Amino acid sequence: MNFQNIIVAKEQHIGIITINRPEVRNALDSFTYEEIEQAMKKFEKDEQVIVVILTGSGEKAFASGADIGQLQQRRFADALEPGLQGLCKTIEESGKIIIAAVNGYALGGGCELALACDIRIASNTAKFGLPELNLGIIPGGGGTQRLSRIIGKGRALDMILTGAIINADRAEQIGLVSKVVQSGSLLEETIDYTKSIVSKGPLALKLVKAVVHQGFDLNLEAALKLEKLTQAIVFESEDKLEGTTAFLEKRESHFVGK
Repeated sequence: MNFQNIIVAKEQHIGIITINRPEVRNALDSFTYEEIEQAMKKFEKDEQVIVVILTGSGEKAFASGADIGQLQQRRFADALEPGLQGLCKTIEESGKIIIAAVNGYALGGGCELALACDIRIASNTAKFGLPELNLGIIPGGGGTQRLSRIIGKGRALDMILTGAIINADRAEQIGLVSKVVQSGSLLEETIDYTKSIVSKGPLALKLVKAVVHQGFDLNLEAALKLEKLTQAIVFESEDKLEGTTAFLEKRESHFVGK
């Protein structure tokens, strides 16, 4: 597939989507949302791909937020379209493990895009913020909900109400990112990080992601039942038999994702 605003690549079990609008600091518009969605669907169908890395071109920005010119023209009905919320839902519900490799600014919609990913790894030059209130609007791509679930309601309100932009070290301190690396080696280190994921059973990876996301908003009793039912599914899988056999035989596992 040919894309205009993103670059799509694949390295063995890893898909890479790079937002490629450096002239506008990788600002997000509806066309870019659509292209990322198409790339996600492409990787979703690829059984070889286990992890998808989402990043931005250059070192200045992961995604600096919405295209303000386009945003100015939006009205009531536009806000009800799936838009960024729809894309973030696709990312969150994907059967793949999605990692945001955050280089530079991740503001507004860019921050919301990173929040929808399962894991966030940041360069030491990364900056995070939801400054929408400065424009007289509110975060509309899931930021009010995902940020509070990741870092807590108090810290989320502090960031949103003040429009504060925080650096990578602060983001790691409050649990917004899992790891901070040097900017020049971000993609390389993110790919290296995925090695500890792609070696696991693909079916178990897909199901545990779903259990964590779906169970998070359930009461504990219901969430534990969901976990137990999911465990029952994997107990009957070929991957479970292969993983346990390989462990007993002291050899590397060869999973098939079934």
